[in-house]
Amino acid sequence: MQSEWLSLSDAAQILGVHPSTVRSWSDQGILPVHRTNGGHRRYWRGEIELWVQSQQANGLDEINLMVQNALRNVRFHISEGILTREAWYNKLDDEARELYRASGRNLMQGLINSINSSDDNVMDEAEALGYEYASRGRRYGMNSVEAANAFLFFRNSLLESMLKMYEAAAVRSPHAWSNMFRRINEFTDRILITILETYEAYTRATRG
Repeated sequence: MQSEWLSLSDAAQILGVHPSTVRSWSDQGILPVHRTNGGHRRYWRGEIELWVQSQQANGLDEINLMVQNALRNVRFHISEGILTREAWYNKLDDEARELYRASGRNLMQGLINSINSSDDNVMDEAEALGYEYASRGRRYGMNSVEAANAFLFFRNSLLESMLKMYEAAAVRSPHAWSNMFRRINEFTDRILITILETYEAYTRATRG
């Protein structure tokens, strides 16, 4: 039977951090702690579990702020003309460029969905985005590498902003952040694979 009272090292194991971090959080009043008559730190299991849940919720709030910041970052890249340095972008007319900007917004929404949900519909959305990037790339004379670069430009702009916010934030829930990046990787990997698979399918159909 599990004890309801935890030592400092027990609490650290549950929280997935170093005992010194638990000690620091306790001394700063961040983490609920009790003291024995001998002055030792003790933690009530129910309080620790509730604290973890609340921090994960706070982590999701931080993620939503991060997503908005990432969207502003993509707009900054476009307004500063960084896109015009990309070889694939210079193959596009004004209409096509606007479509790619729209795809960037769709990618952002897809990332939001991938963070907030883990059902099969999210992967279906990733495949739809991959097909969209591949089909549009072929329509405007891009090869598979250029189509992949078009997607990676927007993806990397988003991830760069997310990482900057991660470094600047006082992250309260490392678990929430690691879970977020795992889902983002799964989502964007599926898009990239679909782009390549779609190009391969086009190539086979052309040869046939």
